[in-house]
Amino acid sequence: MIAQMIAPFGSWKSPITSDVIVAGSISIGGIMFDAEDIYWLEGRPTEGGRNVLVKRSPDGTMSDITPQPFNVRSRVHEYGGGSFLVVAGIVYFVNFSDQRLYQQLPDQTPQPLTPEGNRRYADLILDKKQNRLICVSEDHSNNGEEPENTIVSVDIKTGQIEILVKGHDFYSSPRLSPDGTQLAWISWDHPNMPWDGTKLWLGHMEEDGSLGKIISVAGNTDESISEPKWSPDGKLYFSSDRMGWWNLCFYSKKGVIISLFPLNAEFAYPHWVFGLSTYTFTSANQIICTFSQDGRWVLASLDVQKRQLSILDTPYSNIASLDAYNGQIVLIGGSPTEATAAICLNMKTGETLTLKRSTDLKVDPGYLSIPQLIPFPTENGLTAYAWYYAPQNKDYIAPEGELPPLLVKSHGGPTAAASSNLSLRVQYWTSRGFAYLDVNYGGSTGFGRDYRQRLEGQWGIVDVDDCVNVAKYLVEQEIVDGDRLAISGGSAGGYTTLAALTFRDTFKAGASYYGVGDLEALAKDTHKFESRYLERLIGKYPEEKEIYQARSPINFTEQLACPVIFFQGLEDKVVPCNQAEMMVEAIKEKGLPVAYVAFEGEQHGFRRAENIKHALDGEFYFYSRIFGFEPAENLQPINIMNL
Repeated sequence: MIAQMIAPFGSWKSPITSDVIVAGSISIGGIMFDAEDIYWLEGRPTEGGRNVLVKRSPDGTMSDITPQPFNVRSRVHEYGGGSFLVVAGIVYFVNFSDQRLYQQLPDQTPQPLTPEGNRRYADLILDKKQNRLICVSEDHSNNGEEPENTIVSVDIKTGQIEILVKGHDFYSSPRLSPDGTQLAWISWDHPNMPWDGTKLWLGHMEEDGSLGKIISVAGNTDESISEPKWSPDGKLYFSSDRMGWWNLCFYSKKGVIISLFPLNAEFAYPHWVFGLSTYTFTSANQIICTFSQDGRWVLASLDVQKRQLSILDTPYSNIASLDAYNGQIVLIGGSPTEATAAICLNMKTGETLTLKRSTDLKVDPGYLSIPQLIPFPTENGLTAYAWYYAPQNKDYIAPEGELPPLLVKSHGGPTAAASSNLSLRVQYWTSRGFAYLDVNYGGSTGFGRDYRQRLEGQWGIVDVDDCVNVAKYLVEQEIVDGDRLAISGGSAGGYTTLAALTFRDTFKAGASYYGVGDLEALAKDTHKFESRYLERLIGKYPEEKEIYQARSPINFTEQLACPVIFFQGLEDKVVPCNQAEMMVEAIKEKGLPVAYVAFEGEQHGFRRAENIKHALDGEFYFYSRIFGFEPAENLQPINIMNL
């Protein structure tokens, strides 16, 4: 056994480098069957963030389907999703650069279906009877006014577009019954977000393809419906949180909503993107589903007739994108020790086949930190939750008596969730000697509707309190160094970061990734999907303008007393770059250390390998200068003003 070296936290040399992370890492999503063939999307940082449709044939052969320069990615709601469909070997997809729909026949070049223009498309289904696609459309041709969202049909031969459903602010999930006679869909209106309140509709499809009688099935402004699907025998299923948790239900012939298996667990994800799939049918009476309890996802089989739920033993703690065919299940799965991968489960034989991993990097377990779920006390006698990662590197120990620096991660959304899934970006920090906390603050998904609603009217307060309280909790337990506490977050998590740094004195440094500094500016200048989101999180604007001003870090830079680094995509339409630039100027004028790293060609979130690398190393370099440790690697310096 080789003796461990003694070195300060932060200065440990790690094999989990930024070069290794970006060189071998991809994102995987949207997996589905087309008969025996399996398709999924790969987001490839080394190809400029291009999303490529990949096919796996039954003989194990894998091939790229969409050629350069096509990028399979929708911009509906800006977050996209639901960007492709494959039926009988024919591929339909949305191309990112022009947002047109394309058709690609086997072994042929993609051909445009829709004309050039200002429409965007997502959530594609095929209407075989009418030889058309049905999908969500977002029309941006109305001269600066809010884009119009509708459900449309697109004739596969002519490309002719017809509006089937309109009148609401947002639509998702058009789903056609097996016999083609009924169309289900979801709608919602400002100021609701889809996890606040949605409605499920059911329309009769006439012989000419138009919609006849339409009825409201379920949902209201205080009930969130998601993921409508048709069973093989023509019953309409969906998830509803009417009882406080997203549980599976179905619509009976008598018009009654029946809950299949009431459980204090979430059988759905929040609808940030299209194409989510947390359950699938193997037969009319069997559903394979995934649900989350205490932040962990499990796979289960639900007997519809007996109303019995059976847990299926898998190693995965994060599960998504379920689909089924002929006794096989595909999913996207990961665990604290296994990176996200495309998985195929044979329900007949019990065999598990890994189709593609998000990274081929094999990490010695001695460098991996295993997350521990920490319930911690927070304001008003409540409990909140976080995943804690201790520093871990088999080659090093710290000098006796030294406590590690702590990086607190505030996730985006804010209606999102911290995951226990293996993240090499997290392990980058822990293997160098940082402790790491991924916080599921009040407002996060995965703990029921009441937990989500803790943030209503309290954004910038509850989330900040929870991030501060969990850091103090670890300091009080003498687990981390109270003088080396940092907080980092992106988007909404960037706002929480900036608010924590401005309105509290707990953290000694921070990093904002495309974060919000001016809530008023965000209320005035963001995209349609989130343009009224702040009404529930903060209050109506401009009626409650004073609250927006009081919670905007940009207005209180005199209270900021620690260094901050900002990372920003210059083409970000969700949080425009002027948000970061105003904060940087204010902090610079105050004389505090501040850095600004801007990336050409990046939107909301970074997709290019060189930028992901630069941001990761840049944040680490920033903390090394602020907290006074020497990195083991020779990192590219960044310009830190006022240092």
